[in-house]
Amino acid sequence: MTQTTLGVAIITKNAASRLAQCLDALSFAHDIVVIDSGSTDGTTEIARAHGARVIEETTWPGFGTQKNRAIDALATDWILSIDADEIVSPELAGSIRAAIAAPVTDVYAVDRLSSFCGSWIRHSGWYPDWIPRLFRRGTARFSDALVHERLVFTASAQRLEGKLLHYSYTDFDDVLRKLDAYSSAGAEQRAAAGKGGSVGKAVVRGAWAFVRTYVLRAGFLDGRAGFMIAVFNAETVYYRFLKLTLLNGHPAERALKTDQ
Repeated sequence: MTQTTLGVAIITKNAASRLAQCLDALSFAHDIVVIDSGSTDGTTEIARAHGARVIEETTWPGFGTQKNRAIDALATDWILSIDADEIVSPELAGSIRAAIAAPVTDVYAVDRLSSFCGSWIRHSGWYPDWIPRLFRRGTARFSDALVHERLVFTASAQRLEGKLLHYSYTDFDDVLRKLDAYSSAGAEQRAAAGKGGSVGKAVVRGAWAFVRTYVLRAGFLDGRAGFMIAVFNAETVYYRFLKLTLLNGHPAERALKTDQ
């Protein structure tokens, strides 16, 4: 009988801190492709040293399109799409192997547990976090979104046992970098869709993001980390709409930008 094959699709840029650990946990995969967009920290060298195929892309089309590039580079029967800061636990690895050996559907979701500056988060809207990541080749693709991409498919996703450990924010500098990057990408995406912003909308939406995270999604149960996440979400939303306002070129905001 022909062996069922598994490929792993990963996109990277300056992901050296966790990449070796990520790849070590994928030793059961038959092929691993890494699409890199200009790393300068040794990411590509680490990937090659761990047996991954590295494809270097000079253009950045957004998260969704970049992940689809990685998918298209694989010819395996099944594809697992993960990020370079995500680690497949041994239990999840066993579930993946069992699922592709005797599949009951074309798409499987994994149970992602994320950390924030060293703390595992079990509330704040971060957990439970079932996300579809394993699929039969040709049955799913990512949306062509600049940020907050999602896997698009028609099958009924089944859940796998085991955790996908996500080291999402390693320290406060990482938090600030991602806050700026995500708010900018979100503003550009909304501007491209013809949506508008204002300072008032930035304040109201930002305040609501804090309340939703800290109160309605029980972020207070995550302690200090939960409060920090609520503030992070609020600031990301606030700056997203403020940047959108500047992109829209409102007269008052143009004057403010000129004065700075």
